[in-house]
Amino acid sequence: MSLFSNISRKAWAVWQRNRDVFFFTWKTNFLPPFLEPILYLLAMGFGFGVLIQQLPPPWDQYTYPQFLGPGLIAISAMYGAFFECTYGSFVRMHYQKTFDAMVATPLSIEDVIAGEILWGATKSFINASIVALVVAAFGLLSFPTFLLIIPATFLAGLAFGSVAMIFTAVVPNIDSFNYPFFLLVTPMFLFSGTFFPLEILPEGVQAVALALPLTHTSIIMRDFGLGIFRWMDALSLLYLIALTLITFLAAVRMMRDRLVN
Repeated sequence: MSLFSNISRKAWAVWQRNRDVFFFTWKTNFLPPFLEPILYLLAMGFGFGVLIQQLPPPWDQYTYPQFLGPGLIAISAMYGAFFECTYGSFVRMHYQKTFDAMVATPLSIEDVIAGEILWGATKSFINASIVALVVAAFGLLSFPTFLLIIPATFLAGLAFGSVAMIFTAVVPNIDSFNYPFFLLVTPMFLFSGTFFPLEILPEGVQAVALALPLTHTSIIMRDFGLGIFRWMDALSLLYLIALTLITFLAAVRMMRDRLVN
């Protein structure tokens, strides 16, 4: 309870500070989420996808670019929060001493960490929304159900941002982020149903994939993007909500301990 009681509306001041810095260089920040999906769709969707004559059931009624597009949105949501709450937060904490300056104001440490995670989720929301609009412009998403993707990206961002902040609480230096990116983010990038259906993987690998948050983000993005509604969507949403609650509390506690000590 003490963690929650120390988090107040002042956390939005941290969010506003990061927002102002982000929009100061908005041209640079908006370019990658706009160009990356175009390159992926051209190279893998319309290029490599030509070699894929038919997807396995239940995706055999869709083209490969239609299958790939929502996966790119999920990937963007993951990277947006993960980069912001690992490298971005670590630079502000360790090199720029921004956290020290913040806690010298009426902001609590918990406000600072909550504000950082909220901003990480916002970066996911911004990046994934841009990617969704680009994918929709190629005619690969169903209207209007694909609009449900937009709020879902913020939930996914909260989950990935909280997980990322836990790593920020324990790494000794900025180079150590290579471990979570190599051991967790890259496997999720490749084996979470973003580039190919989970159904073609061995059952044991499918079980491991279903434990990963990007798998459930991909399920939600693909189903909402293609106008599919099934019981698995509810389970995936519950998974992301539960993961967010658990990892958010852990991240705030671990970061508080690191900053105090």
